[in-house]
Amino acid sequence: MSSPDPQVRATRNPSTPAPGRGPVVAVTGAASGVGDLLTRRLVASDDIGRVVAVDERRGDVPEAHWHVLDVRDPAIAEKFRGADVVVHLALDLDLETDSAARSAYNVRGTQTVLTAAAAAGVRRVVLCTSAMVYGALVDNDVPLSEDAELRATAEATAVGDLLEIERLGRRAPRAHPGLNVTVARPAVLVGGTDTALTRYFESPRLLVVAGSRPTWQFCHVEDLVSALEYAALEKVDGEFAVGCDGWLEQEEVEEFSGIRRMELPSAVALGAAARLHRIGLTPSPAGDLAYTMHPWVVSVGRLHDAGWRPRWTNEEVLGALLEEVQGRHTVAGRRLGRKDATAAAGAAGATVALLGTAALVRRARKRRGL
Repeated sequence: MSSPDPQVRATRNPSTPAPGRGPVVAVTGAASGVGDLLTRRLVASDDIGRVVAVDERRGDVPEAHWHVLDVRDPAIAEKFRGADVVVHLALDLDLETDSAARSAYNVRGTQTVLTAAAAAGVRRVVLCTSAMVYGALVDNDVPLSEDAELRATAEATAVGDLLEIERLGRRAPRAHPGLNVTVARPAVLVGGTDTALTRYFESPRLLVVAGSRPTWQFCHVEDLVSALEYAALEKVDGEFAVGCDGWLEQEEVEEFSGIRRMELPSAVALGAAARLHRIGLTPSPAGDLAYTMHPWVVSVGRLHDAGWRPRWTNEEVLGALLEEVQGRHTVAGRRLGRKDATAAAGAAGATVALLGTAALVRRARKRRGL
């Protein structure tokens, strides 16, 4: 399946909605990534009246009405004026970003967007976090209900930011009566993304913590974009998960990918992950490791009830991911075979970095004759 065709364009004047058209939708973070794909989709939709695009640089979608500014700037309220819905996608989830700077941007940006939207008379804000907010825990139901308690902690990459964004989203309607907040929670996102969980599949071996029960549910970026369009059109409310139907067990992932596993004891894996992150060898904290150990797959019932269906299966998304990372290898926390091979890199909570640790453990055992 291909990404939305960037050549598909609407022909109307970007500054005025056509008569009889649908809502005016503002998208933050519209110049790149998911924001860019959503902006392209919305300008081509007959159900959308007008698209307002906000980012720190102008993107390549001329049919949208562009505003170039930082989402933390209170002046954004004026740019939202006349919009019915705001989809907030201006988040920094880069593994290499300083964690304090990342949190400051993500939290302050969300605060500003919610306040500005209320001031501008916007009726709905759509936030995008992650199914990671449910937490990866050994006693999780499989699948989790979308109403399940959010039991994640701030120990994994950016999850603390996502939990705070969700808290702000819950509080906003109480502080600003008339403002509705909808939250999309995608599963492991694939398609031009670079996360700790996608880097897991760059390893020559899939690290498995002994005694753990990994389960995998993916979400292709195309499906996330179509789900966000549903939310922008107010076809789905509240908090909802986005992803493929069902899930894959670790054994199915290994069989499909052809990548063999390497098992490590829990104490070794978690201890090494913490040490490697502490010395700066990997950007992924030890908390990321839980998401490759315990189940956190979620029902996508709310979208199904609204008539939405994913175009991609878990197997298809995993296949796309394997094609995407082909030729990229990460060993001992660093990517090899690329110009930026000297940059620190982690994989699923330092799991790839732990391969280096595993090799050291094997050598030590050999020296002791074990």
